[in-house]
Amino acid sequence: MKTIGNKKILFAIVMISCSITARSQQQSDLLMHYLEIAAKNNPTVMQKFSEYQAALQKVPQAGSLSDPEVSIGFFLKPMEVLSGNQVAEIRFMQMFPWFGVLKSAKDEMSLMANAKYESFRDAKLQTFYDVQRIWYELYKVKQNIHISEKNIDILRAVERLSLVKYKAPPAGGGSPSTPKSVQGGSPQSASSGSSGMQGSGGGSGSSMGAGAAPSSSPMQSSPMGGQAAGSGLSDLYRIQIEIGELENSIDLLKNQQVTIVARFNTTLNRSVRMPLMLPDTLYAEFINPQLLQVTDSLFASNPMLGMLGYEQKSLEARKKMVTRMGYPMVGFGVNYTVISKSTMSTSPMNGKDMVMPMITVTLPIYRKKYKAMQAEAALMKTATEQNYQATANALQAEYYEAVQLYQDARRRMNLYAAQGQLTKKTLDIMLRSFAASGTELTDILRVRQQLLDYEIKQVDAVVDNNTAVAWLNRLMAVTQNHQTNQ
Repeated sequence: MKTIGNKKILFAIVMISCSITARSQQQSDLLMHYLEIAAKNNPTVMQKFSEYQAALQKVPQAGSLSDPEVSIGFFLKPMEVLSGNQVAEIRFMQMFPWFGVLKSAKDEMSLMANAKYESFRDAKLQTFYDVQRIWYELYKVKQNIHISEKNIDILRAVERLSLVKYKAPPAGGGSPSTPKSVQGGSPQSASSGSSGMQGSGGGSGSSMGAGAAPSSSPMQSSPMGGQAAGSGLSDLYRIQIEIGELENSIDLLKNQQVTIVARFNTTLNRSVRMPLMLPDTLYAEFINPQLLQVTDSLFASNPMLGMLGYEQKSLEARKKMVTRMGYPMVGFGVNYTVISKSTMSTSPMNGKDMVMPMITVTLPIYRKKYKAMQAEAALMKTATEQNYQATANALQAEYYEAVQLYQDARRRMNLYAAQGQLTKKTLDIMLRSFAASGTELTDILRVRQQLLDYEIKQVDAVVDNNTAVAWLNRLMAVTQNHQTNQ
């Protein structure tokens, strides 16, 4: 028998685990669907990718030689030379920079293209983080609306109990009044209800004026009966006030929901009114324990640091390039002279065209501009190194903030879950006691407000937990979530 019982318990545990895993997978699939849409449609991501593709086109430009020069000259009248008449002259020249200039220029553009790619990665990660953060925020608003509506139902139940107590006859006997203000909400009908009670007590009660003697009705002569009626009516009014405030909060949350949906859809670059799918329950995600250990390589894959690292290397290549640009450039060419025969010439070269190889060398004697270019590259490299350190410091500060948010959210989740359970049990006991006229309405409203606060804080804690996980993944450039879900 024990074996059969243990098997049933084990089977129940397995089924619960499978159910939780399935719902958690559904939550992950919904979010992954929106992340894929954002990766394909977000304008900022598309812009950064286009900039990267444009930067790739600069690599062949920088690694190419300058265009050759061809010049052609014609004589309007052939010029007489020793070997005939010179008709035209054609010159071709190709300049070559110093050794290594083109390679350094190509390296610089390749590294800048890599920096653009890291900028694209950073924009993509930021978009993913924005999508997750807004999605969690939208879930929080949805749950707050649900919790508020549930609490309105509780208040309606308390209102019905108060109405029953208000209509119940007092302990001393007599018929209780049933003012229309309880049903219609008008405070003035309470006095008319009292006059009605006076009229039912005797024939002279209906014509009692300002100086008339009080009726001998037991309800009129008992101060406890009037106090109980006033207390019951005030309880009803207080419940209606609470319901009105909750309904106003729900309307405000629904307005916020419309705004958040519009912001979410604009991030996905689609119509602002397009509906969204949200899970019924948001499960808290666990962060990879390795991300909570501070190491030197913690931000090695961060695209911002990668971009700045490529910029440093590109500036080193640029410095090599401008240094070699200060050396002479060499040009090789050929000069072709078209000569026609002359009847006056007896030279054996008469009428033969001339071909003359040519070499051109530039003389970079104005050194100031080359020194300024080298100094510019060195200063830009220094500035990039300082920017790299500043970015690394900012990432470390953000890391500790995200870890603090994650750890604080985990503590709050455990605390509010326990506090909410205790408060719910307390409220159930008080509602049963209130039905038996053993608990004040003020105590019930106070406990109900505590339960509402704990439920909302529990949702806030789960949202903060998942937001912190998304934040840490963004800082460490984790594109796929490998966390296990609670």
